[in-house]
Amino acid sequence: MTSRWSFPARIAAALAAAGAALLCAPAADAHSVLVSSSPSADASLASGPAEAVLEFNEPVENRFTELSVLGPDGASHWEAGPASVVDARVSAPLRPLGPAGGYTIRYRVTSADGHPVSGTVPFRLTVAGPGGAVPAATAVTRPDADGPVPLWPWITGGAVLLGTGYAVARRLGRAHA
Repeated sequence: MTSRWSFPARIAAALAAAGAALLCAPAADAHSVLVSSSPSADASLASGPAEAVLEFNEPVENRFTELSVLGPDGASHWEAGPASVVDARVSAPLRPLGPAGGYTIRYRVTSADGHPVSGTVPFRLTVAGPGGAVPAATAVTRPDADGPVPLWPWITGGAVLLGTGYAVARRLGRAHA
């Protein structure tokens, strides 16, 4: 018994099916995970730390890294310079902290797989420090922190790939018939 499809048509159909399977595959859950911080989550400190340090389970990308320390008012910034990334360690120097109360380390990094990972680490300063607040408008930001990579180019590329595979399979099917 012979097949209605020629060998090139079967190859084109297999390629189209493989492309569709790749586009529908679930995303990998291998994003970077915060494993420790200094100051640690929910720590109570009598004096402010000189830097904020975050340790992840795997190296993170040096691009698009953001690390800020917000004061008790939720708006004042206490970082003294841009974040530094060395393998799985992200750190930023801090100015002397000011009023006693709850502070929050806010971070956004890019995993080795290219996905953004963000979160917060709260800690408490129990004794007021000598520092003064800096308004959010003058806070230190990295020049390459443009935000996440958009998803639409990947979707468009996948649609073009599937459309091309379908067109090739149809043309090969017509040529054989």
